[in-house]
Amino acid sequence: MRAIRRFTVRTVLPAELADLDDLAHNLRWSWHAPTRDLFASVDEALWAEVAGDPVALLGALGPERLAALAQDEAFVGRVHAAAADLRRYLTAPRWYQEQDKADLPASIAYFSPEYGITSVLPQYSGGLGILAGDHLKSASDLGVPIVGVGLLYGSGYFKQSLTRDGWQLETYPVLDPDGLPLTLVREEDGSPARVSIDLPGGRTLNANIWSAAVGRIPLLLLDSNIPDNDELARKVTDRLYGGGGEYRLQQELLLGVGGVRALRVWSRLTGAPAPEVFHMNEGHAGFLGVERIRELVTERGLDFDAAREAVRASTVFTTHTPVPAGIDRFEARLVAQYFGGDNAVDGIPVERVLELGAEDYEGGDPLLFNMAVMGLRLGGRANGVSLLHGDVSRDMFNGLWQGFDSAEVPIGSITNGVHSPTWVDRKLADLAASRLTPEEIATGSGWLRPDGVSDAELWEVRHELRAQLVADARARVGSSWHQRGASPAELGWLDDVLSPDVLTIGFARRVPTYKRLTLMLRDTDRLRALLTDPERPVQLIVAGKSHPADDQGKRLIQQLVRFADEPDVRHRIVFLPNYDIGMAQTLLPGCDVWLNNPLRPLEASGTSGMKSALNGGLNLSVLDGWWDEWFDGENGWAIPTADGVDDAERRDDLEAAALYDLIEHQVAARFYDRDERGLPVHWLEMVRHTLATLGPKVQATRMVADYVRHLYVPAAVAGRDLDEDDFAGARELARWKERVRAGWSHVRVDHVESGGVSDVPQVGDELHVKAYISLGDLTPQDVEVQVLHGRVTENDELTTFSVAALDVAETFELGRYSFAGVVRLEASGPFGYTVRIVPRHRGLTSVADVGLVANAAG
Repeated sequence: MRAIRRFTVRTVLPAELADLDDLAHNLRWSWHAPTRDLFASVDEALWAEVAGDPVALLGALGPERLAALAQDEAFVGRVHAAAADLRRYLTAPRWYQEQDKADLPASIAYFSPEYGITSVLPQYSGGLGILAGDHLKSASDLGVPIVGVGLLYGSGYFKQSLTRDGWQLETYPVLDPDGLPLTLVREEDGSPARVSIDLPGGRTLNANIWSAAVGRIPLLLLDSNIPDNDELARKVTDRLYGGGGEYRLQQELLLGVGGVRALRVWSRLTGAPAPEVFHMNEGHAGFLGVERIRELVTERGLDFDAAREAVRASTVFTTHTPVPAGIDRFEARLVAQYFGGDNAVDGIPVERVLELGAEDYEGGDPLLFNMAVMGLRLGGRANGVSLLHGDVSRDMFNGLWQGFDSAEVPIGSITNGVHSPTWVDRKLADLAASRLTPEEIATGSGWLRPDGVSDAELWEVRHELRAQLVADARARVGSSWHQRGASPAELGWLDDVLSPDVLTIGFARRVPTYKRLTLMLRDTDRLRALLTDPERPVQLIVAGKSHPADDQGKRLIQQLVRFADEPDVRHRIVFLPNYDIGMAQTLLPGCDVWLNNPLRPLEASGTSGMKSALNGGLNLSVLDGWWDEWFDGENGWAIPTADGVDDAERRDDLEAAALYDLIEHQVAARFYDRDERGLPVHWLEMVRHTLATLGPKVQATRMVADYVRHLYVPAAVAGRDLDEDDFAGARELARWKERVRAGWSHVRVDHVESGGVSDVPQVGDELHVKAYISLGDLTPQDVEVQVLHGRVTENDELTTFSVAALDVAETFELGRYSFAGVVRLEASGPFGYTVRIVPRHRGLTSVADVGLVANAAG
């Protein structure tokens, strides 16, 4: 019989155990092993049954057990000690508090559509959410005052299972917020704190605010499933990435607009400082900029342009997307319905809002509103998530800054990292802690110390991690086959699935086509030979979800599953359904090699390989994302790519062949090369090198510190500069830009002269450059005249160049001037130069900020 209503009844804890509730509701337990040990000690069998969920554990305890625990002085003492440790963690100064406080923002708002913190709080689909979760955790460890903002999805993403013939099925279990490690934010009178957004047709979208404590970091999650909403509005937060069109638009309005309003409520109720910096983790949250503009227009009296400047200065935008197809785009006329008509706000013309996301550049679609474009136009500082992805992003969005070389597009890069305490298996962490100093672990140097961790000890723990994975994988394969309808009589072979002694390669990620789940199947005979080699066998563990609407991705999964089902290989290759954090925490440490074979350069970063490396796994990957940056020849293997081959089938064949060759002749050969002690000494050298060199680089604490230094602090300083004296700086900058744009049609380079070098220029010579320019109504203070110089191609293209400013030399009539300067020839080879004029103002974040340039004619 089906219940008509469902809710969770919370346990009332004895006073002696009251601290357990605080410990359960602060998600630090998800990366703090001693706290998990405390909960596990309550009832190890029950702890396993609730899959390591402290809230569920406390809810499952009966009054008798609670009373007995309350009388157990030793246990009560452990509870109090754990609570005191948590309080110290939450209040003691950390890295951020030790920095120069003058420029540090008091608070940073971090917006993301998904957060992967723990499998207990399933609000993530893949890498973007896991990255966001690791960002918050590492910010907590560093003491960075971030406030996270997101949505609370009633069913999370989806749970994945398989049909008998290997087709992906999706189910959406309903989550009860009262059964999650969340707290409903309430007004002082006890009523739920809410935010509201006006919708077309006189409708209203209301949302409750739930908070999750991620260590020191509050995470605010908006939930529209409340009685005050009509049926459609209640469904806005029912699923992560479920549906499209207007449904997704309303989700992103709630995230951006509702998120800013939730932050104001949070500050009002808790006294928390208002955020000085706003960070958009992808374009989904772009409407936060529109809401902040609305605040400044309606509450502070700024006009739209001045408000936009104030918002841009203090906004950071991170793009994770290497392909245009990965960007959310909506029909412009649909967006207009939410900001015009009855929803219009005085001072916020709907056409100005639409300009923010307009694809008004070559190749763009004028009928669409692009969320990433809005993010870039509202983000004074922008970054990709690896060095290579920064290059890809500058090329992809170059149309927004016409006239500038892609190298000058104002998108930098901060390479992603991962939260080590979450992803390093405890067995390896305990071994390191028992043999190495904290400094040696942090720098990685301890792994290279001969008298630290011995080869035998390192190999033994790697074997334990592999055996742990094999046991988990067998259980998951068995469960999957039962769900697929197999009878016990058909499953006798499960006891022989995988082996703790065989080279184990892992591949797990989302399943869009560019990640090439089935590249390994290009030559099934060759793969079968690798898997069943009698001397040097290989085993593959594969996992991943396809988006529910992506039938092509589902077909790839089905193709892989059907191969893995074949009787002669099913003991050496398995597909594990429902890839999530819980699975990853066993899968990643247990694999000897982590495989990644996307179409280069379509992997923005790809952090799963980082997690493998932290556990002593070696990467086998296409040189894409972070691997392109940090592969050094000793920390794994680079799969050669057939760049320039236009035929996709031919390219896949070539790269698959290269993959098979690497596995057979290098990876397996080294893994099975043992000394007289049975140890793969050369393999372990690579493991040590990986732990020593990659370990410090791939840390999310390094990533967050980079964000603080290179983005958050500059954004806070720029925001304060424009906010001072009732936003005098923002008003002045907006007026200046308006004047420069109005007069730019009269700006040009009239003539360029050079001299000072002989007919045979030599290194060390000085080239004298003089440019005659017209500025119309602008002044030399409004512009910078630059000479760009460097190596040129046969077509006179400057491939790499340096920039030097020229100084005013003479003033003529009618807005004409000459500028002059000297360029020293520093390198031999083909040399070229050109001259250009760009706007100049102390409030600009880059030379391309205004998007205006006047280049000298060729």
